[in-house]
Amino acid sequence: MAYKKLTLSNDKKIAGVCGGIAEYLDIDPTVVRLVYALLTVFTAVSGIIIYLILMLALPKASRQ
Repeated sequence: MAYKKLTLSNDKKIAGVCGGIAEYLDIDPTVVRLVYALLTVFTAVSGIIIYLILMLALPKASRQ
């Protein structure tokens, strides 16, 4: 069984956080970006802080 690792994606719009989450969950990156945008709007912009933390904490994806 292969283990998945949450990393920044090479499919990036800003830093690759949403793309990395989408790859980890095996779903379309557009869905993750849309959900992220909605959560950011409805949680008083706290999503921006979470995005910045993930951008710094997640390792970069290895080239395949």
